[in-house]
Amino acid sequence: MSNHSISHLPDVDPLLKAGEAAKMLSISVPSFWRRVADGSVPKPIKLGSSSRWVRSEILAVIEKAKARR
Repeated sequence: MSNHSISHLPDVDPLLKAGEAAKMLSISVPSFWRRVADGSVPKPIKLGSSSRWVRSEILAVIEKAKARR
């Protein structure tokens, strides 16, 4: 890959840390992990010991909640 920033790649779906994903859902990080445990938020992608969530999957959680109301 060249020296171009990843933000220049149009088809990249960013990976989020737990805190970033929790912020998108307007919940605390402990509440976020509870939702991962109960299956209402997808399990993370593991990169070594790091956990990351695909941004589009977090947005899908929001859309699903909107559809249920």
